[in-house]
Amino acid sequence: MSIDNAAYRGLSFSQALLFFSKTMPLIKVQTSVAAPDQSSVESMLKDLSSSLAAHLGKPESYVMTAFEADVPMTFAGTTDPVCYIEIKSVGTMGGTKTKAMSADFCTKVETALGVPKNRTYIEFADAAGAMWGWNGSTFG
Repeated sequence: MSIDNAAYRGLSFSQALLFFSKTMPLIKVQTSVAAPDQSSVESMLKDLSSSLAAHLGKPESYVMTAFEADVPMTFAGTTDPVCYIEIKSVGTMGGTKTKAMSADFCTKVETALGVPKNRTYIEFADAAGAMWGWNGSTFG
């Protein structure tokens, strides 16, 4: 593993591995609604990226975002607008963080896509380092 960022230079491999094992968050948004224009999608993803980094106290340089629109979905037996969000991170998020993230991301998605908060599910998943790959290796 190489450490290109000046903030991480000088760390031993094991120190770098420990640091990186506490990073690597992902937020993925799937929705039944049509995608807004490209600029709006990019703006939403950048907002979600910086917010996720702040919530988790991790460098945004390791946050990944993804967006899928027009996904055939139902919720409560209807095809009204719906959203499913996955948030994954190596380490533990805990109940306090997940409650705050749920409130924040439901609001952001409702504003950006028009999907009501009560039609959005969020799955929070803590990932073991060995189950998360990057740069030809894993973090555990």
